[in-house]
Amino acid sequence: MAFLWLAIGLALLTLGAEWLVRGASTLALAARISPLVVGLTVVAFGTSAPELFVTVSAIIQGEEGIALGNVVGSNIFNVLFILAISAMIVPLSVAPQLLRVDLPVMIGASTIAGLLAIDGGIGRYEGIAFLIALACYTSASIWISRRSKRIAAEAPAPTFAETAKPGSPEALDPGHPTLLRTSLHIGLVIVGLALLVAGSRLFTEGAVEIARNLGVSEFVIGVTLVAAGTSLPEVAASVMAAVKGERDIAVGNVVGSNIFNMLCVFGAASAIGGDVPVPYETLTFDFILMIGACAICFPICWTGRRVSRLEGAFLFALYLAYLFALWLRAPEETAAAIL
Repeated sequence: MAFLWLAIGLALLTLGAEWLVRGASTLALAARISPLVVGLTVVAFGTSAPELFVTVSAIIQGEEGIALGNVVGSNIFNVLFILAISAMIVPLSVAPQLLRVDLPVMIGASTIAGLLAIDGGIGRYEGIAFLIALACYTSASIWISRRSKRIAAEAPAPTFAETAKPGSPEALDPGHPTLLRTSLHIGLVIVGLALLVAGSRLFTEGAVEIARNLGVSEFVIGVTLVAAGTSLPEVAASVMAAVKGERDIAVGNVVGSNIFNMLCVFGAASAIGGDVPVPYETLTFDFILMIGACAICFPICWTGRRVSRLEGAFLFALYLAYLFALWLRAPEETAAAIL
């Protein structure tokens, strides 16, 4: 039965990603918001909903190991696997805003979380501070994008008919009410997100059931299977965006998801649970690797303002090295979780 959930979950993820990217990219044009900001906010936060759901549920149920492993593992997975795979499919362009604002925020949030965890965990008030920081970051991102759009051009926003592909309903019927078109694309985003959440939940439940039957610990489950499972929406959305030429959404989704995981998922878990314990071994290995993975994005994105296929392959090699290091720490558990 668990393998059936895996298959159904994967199918829902693929369909949900297609609808989410299509709806989000069109709404960005209509709202004068850049595809990068859509990737950093709507797409990133939406595809990170499974991490939020799984982590908060784990905290409520007293499974702190799964909660912690999910956040840390997802951020490592986002950079070293999703960004890598997307770049290997097609080289990804990097917008100036990403270098000036979003990458430093991602690195800073991860570093601050690590420093706060030195005393053994993240407390309730620290979690609330993370949530407030997320609200400020999101508001600032949207404001910066809209301000840049106004300065760049005073021309009216392109209509759906102007931006539609030849032969599409929008192009054939330019007089159709814009409100209806907007509603349809908002509907695509909502349905896409719902399919992503449902698909990731089915996939994760199936994977966790298999892993537990093999006797794998909570943290190893969290940092491998659950982290990869709840990150499947990001995989689907980023890869689909790269294939469709929405490269800003592909990069923004990864960076935005990491910021969301740190400030919202980790913040909400700490605020609700009162304290998320961080074992010393996790702090000195997994947290450091997570911070390092985020930090290495900056020089990679800075060189030529793009992520090339070779750089994507390098990131993917680092992820394989991380899995090998996990195996060295807990050979039987890690092998069972991965295989």
